[in-house]
Amino acid sequence: MYKAEDSDSLDNNDAETRVPPPTKKGIARLIAASKYSAAGMRSAFKSEEAVRMEVAAFVVMAPLGFWLGSTDVEKVLLVGSLVLVILMELINTAIEKVVDRVSEDYHELSRIAKDIGSATVLISIGLVLFTWAVILIPS
Repeated sequence: MYKAEDSDSLDNNDAETRVPPPTKKGIARLIAASKYSAAGMRSAFKSEEAVRMEVAAFVVMAPLGFWLGSTDVEKVLLVGSLVLVILMELINTAIEKVVDRVSEDYHELSRIAKDIGSATVLISIGLVLFTWAVILIPS
C-alpha cells in the first residue's frame, strides 16, 4: 500500500503513475500498517459528518456502557455494539469513496452499492438499540 494522503491533492495522472513502496516485513510492516490505519481514520473523520457523529456518540456512550453493564459480558456487549457502528461506518465510507473514484456520474449500480453500505450502518445501529434494550430494560 502507498502512504495515505489527501486524495483530493492527487490528480489522476499522479495516482496512476505512482509506484508503491517496497513491501515491509515484521515490525516495520506492523508500524506502517498502523500509520495507514490512523491516516484512514483521520481522513474519514475529516471528510464524513456521520463518522464524527458516531465517534461523539461512542465517546459519550462507551463510558455509560462500562458503568451500566453489570457483568464483564454485558460491558463487552454494550461497548462492542458501539464499536461495530464505527466499523460499519468506516466500511460504508470506503465503499462511497471507491464508487465516487470510479465515477461521480449517476449509475444504478453505484446507488445500490452506496445504499447497501448505508444499510450496514443502519443494521449496526439497530443492534446497538437491541443490545442496550435487552441488557438495560428490566424484564
